[in-house]
Amino acid sequence: MPGLVAGDQYDDLTGAVQQIILSSSESDYLDQLIPLLKNAETQTQVTPLIHALNHVSADREAQIETICNSNHQEFINSVNQLQSVREGTVNLTSEIMELSRSIQASTEKIAEQKKALVESRGVRQNIDEATQALKDCLEVLRLANQVHDLLGKKNHYAALRALDELQNVHLREVTRYKIAEMIERSVPATQRLIADAVMMDLNTWLYRIRETSQFLGEVAFYHTEMRRTRQKERGEKDEYLGSFKLNSAVELVADEPEEFDVLNNEEVQVDFSPLFECLHIHNALGETEKFRADYAATRRRQKDLLIPQAINLLDEESSSLSSLLEGAAGFAIVEKATMQKTENFRAQSDVDELWDSMCQSVVSLISSALHNVDNDENLLKIKGVIALFIQTMDSWGYPVSSLDSLLLTLFDKYSSLLKKRFSDDFQEIVSTDDYMPMPINNAEEYTKVISVSWYTPPAGQERPEDIQYPCVLPFSQMYPLVCIDIRNFLNQIYLFSDDHFRHTTVIDKTLKESLDELLVDKVCKSLVDRLSSQYPGQIVQILTNLNHFEDACNDLEDLLVEARSSSSAAGPVKLNATSQFNAAKKRAETRIFELVNSKIDDLIETAEYDWLSNYIPDSASPYIQELTRYLSNTMNMVLLGLPEQMKERIYFEALTHVGEALLSLPLDPGVRRISPQAVAAYRIDIDDLISYVEALPEAPGLIDSLTPLRQTTDLMGLAAEGKGEEFFDSSKSHTRFGQVDKIKGAELLEKVFTAPPEPAPRRERMSILPDFSGSREDVSKKPSTHFGDFRDRLGGFTKRDRS
Repeated sequence: MPGLVAGDQYDDLTGAVQQIILSSSESDYLDQLIPLLKNAETQTQVTPLIHALNHVSADREAQIETICNSNHQEFINSVNQLQSVREGTVNLTSEIMELSRSIQASTEKIAEQKKALVESRGVRQNIDEATQALKDCLEVLRLANQVHDLLGKKNHYAALRALDELQNVHLREVTRYKIAEMIERSVPATQRLIADAVMMDLNTWLYRIRETSQFLGEVAFYHTEMRRTRQKERGEKDEYLGSFKLNSAVELVADEPEEFDVLNNEEVQVDFSPLFECLHIHNALGETEKFRADYAATRRRQKDLLIPQAINLLDEESSSLSSLLEGAAGFAIVEKATMQKTENFRAQSDVDELWDSMCQSVVSLISSALHNVDNDENLLKIKGVIALFIQTMDSWGYPVSSLDSLLLTLFDKYSSLLKKRFSDDFQEIVSTDDYMPMPINNAEEYTKVISVSWYTPPAGQERPEDIQYPCVLPFSQMYPLVCIDIRNFLNQIYLFSDDHFRHTTVIDKTLKESLDELLVDKVCKSLVDRLSSQYPGQIVQILTNLNHFEDACNDLEDLLVEARSSSSAAGPVKLNATSQFNAAKKRAETRIFELVNSKIDDLIETAEYDWLSNYIPDSASPYIQELTRYLSNTMNMVLLGLPEQMKERIYFEALTHVGEALLSLPLDPGVRRISPQAVAAYRIDIDDLISYVEALPEAPGLIDSLTPLRQTTDLMGLAAEGKGEEFFDSSKSHTRFGQVDKIKGAELLEKVFTAPPEPAPRRERMSILPDFSGSREDVSKKPSTHFGDFRDRLGGFTKRDRS
């Protein structure tokens, strides 16, 4: 058996057996045995191992036998022990074999279990990966559904944020799945849905803004009206504050405690959230420029929809114009607020372009409808609405120059209508006047007339209670009526500038020109046209009225300076009407001279002197008596209403004409010779006239008008006495005959002769002149029937006139 084992192999097994034998414990024994059993060749070497073990056993038995030979007993014991060992070895070998089989079976089982474990771990990992992928996909689907849910709830920005998170975060985690590709392809469409939805909401907001614009403008107008009221109250309390206009820096500071948000108040609230959201979403989508362009186009279309095709300016309430301007104001306020609340969204140029376009449309619309307006009160209402619009827009920083130009056009139309209305009124007043001194029945009438007229009562009549009623004022009723209209005209012209009108110099210029035209064309010329009347009393009344109108023009010039609208204008105001009334006065005086002189000529033409008479009358000729009576009536009745200075001047001119007319009688070429008796009769008449004049209160100023006549009469008397040579004595002539014309004096000296008259019977002079007393003007005649109308106008004046 041992010989069957190869030498090297045997030596290895022997060494291994030796190690097994030398093991200190069973465990070490097994540790040495197991590697041999696990060897791939172990299964074929078990027998050689057994042989090796047998060989070792034989060696050990030989050793034991050797030992036993010396120690038999011990040998026997050793043999027994060896047998026990052998039996143990056999048992051990069996166990080893069993163990080997068991290990082999266990190894196969473990390998199968390990394989099953590996397979189960792979399945589990796949399951886990599938589960995670499913979770990721479900999260993506949840976010995708959430985007649409938020879109349905109109949470557009939240939907866009969720879509952005889905695209940039969650889709990247599932890029290897097809669902990511599907959702990725749907993102632009979803973004478009969000953009369309937010634009739909914005369009709804824009529509509401368009519907709210008019009400917004109405609230803004009301706020401006309240600011006007507060500024007026401040001006009443403090004159300095009252000098500042609306929207001036001082007014804005003073009104700060009354701060009012036009866009957010109890009446109207404008929420810009839809615009902000839409702007933010388009910014996130990178479509800001496109959105800006679309929004601008939409606003331009809405601006066009605000402007109607035509406007009705004849509405008494100006509702059509108010609606137009309120809508324009609301539109512009929203534009300005949009520009203030956003950054780089609405360019200033775009807003200004819209405003300019809207202003041009409004101006064109109003201008085209102005020709239908023929009432100045309607124009004043229209101006008030436009001024309110201008002041409201000026407070928002919009340029209003084009609207100011529109106001200038309105003022031209307004002043023309006013001038036409007052022109007709003046014409009616002048044409219906009775041209009689104005009677006053009581103190109330007197107070009203004095309050509206530029009239200074004479001393002692300043207070109504100092006058005894009824009384008569020097002017006719046309004068206070014209004064009322002048004051009304002034007030209504200046009413145009009360709210807002920057062309104040135009008002002052137009007012002056219009007053000149009205007073000159409708009053002065009308009065001058009536100077053709043959009634001295009417001419005198016209002259009185002209005098008062001239005084009124002087006062009116001062009033125009005080009421001047332009603070930059300086210097006095000169009305052409003042000089025109003065010139008309001179024409009226001339006309009075003509009528008086004509009457004087008619009376003097009735003089019948017998220049060759030898009879000396006892009294003055009848024509001289009629002449002095006519002069007295003219002075005391016809010229009664004239100022003393003017009356004296007319009287002086009349007496001068009387003197010239009387001098013309003896100087007539038909009179060749004049008897002393005729000179005496002529001198009696002249002395009677001079005595009449000397008896007048105004004699010192009037008697000089008859000096040439008196000196000439004295010269004729000296000639009749044969002392005519004194006229040629320069030492005496200069004193007694200084105002006698040398040629006429010489002519009269030639005509007067000194021959004694032939006796002639005495006879009484008889008047062959008609009685002119019945033709005199009676100032006590009953008042004109128009005076009742005048009292009505005075009552209405207290309501109309603001002065």
